[in-house]
Amino acid sequence: MTDPMFDLTGKIALITGGSRGLGLQMVRAFAARGADVVIASRKLANCEAVADEVQAMGRRAMAVSVNMSRWEDAERLVETVYAAWGRVDILVNNAGMGPRVASHDYTEALFDKVMDLNFKGPFRLGALVAKRMFDGAGGTIINVSSSGALYPLPEVVPYSGAKAALNAMTVSFAREYAPKVRVNTISPGPFLTDIAKAWTPEARETATNALGRPGRPEEIVTAALFLASPASSFTTGAIIRVDGGS
Repeated sequence: MTDPMFDLTGKIALITGGSRGLGLQMVRAFAARGADVVIASRKLANCEAVADEVQAMGRRAMAVSVNMSRWEDAERLVETVYAAWGRVDILVNNAGMGPRVASHDYTEALFDKVMDLNFKGPFRLGALVAKRMFDGAGGTIINVSSSGALYPLPEVVPYSGAKAALNAMTVSFAREYAPKVRVNTISPGPFLTDIAKAWTPEARETATNALGRPGRPEEIVTAALFLASPASSFTTGAIIRVDGGS
């Protein structure tokens, strides 16, 4: 039986970067608690595989191929979802990337790519959905940021800057579209998602945070459910750190 505080029955959730990593964990958690889910990511086949998994749980699922660094893709995604299902109740801006490159070696093209995926795309998608939520029955938006926005590391300046902008956007949107739309940020630390395959064995076991280890992907779920559900009805414009005490 679903905890009534985390009951998402009948809700429609749109999750970018939903075919793997933390996004995939959220898709599974939301569907398990009654939500229908739109899985949006670049590779359609991966989205369709996750959609099949959601449908096997008895929920509706939609797979949409988008490049969230493109303004027009954000617009197409919104039009596609609203044409098919009529609304979005929960938006998770999760798609992102953060290559580690020495600042003096960054190219303009890579700089733009990082900024576009981590900030421009979420801004456009968030603004479009927030306006529709505000004009309709309301909703909640969750932006997935990074501990790198709060505690920047070397060689990830564009990524940290883009995620810091995402944090600022959260506060601005929370005020702009209140009281019908709540907007919050999850700020993850290091997690053992796909990117951890490139880490050293030591980095997969230990971390410099207070808990001394990276997070397991499923450990993002409770924060996401809190922000997506009525349990957080008085929480907006917040940054929820899920970083092991970075």
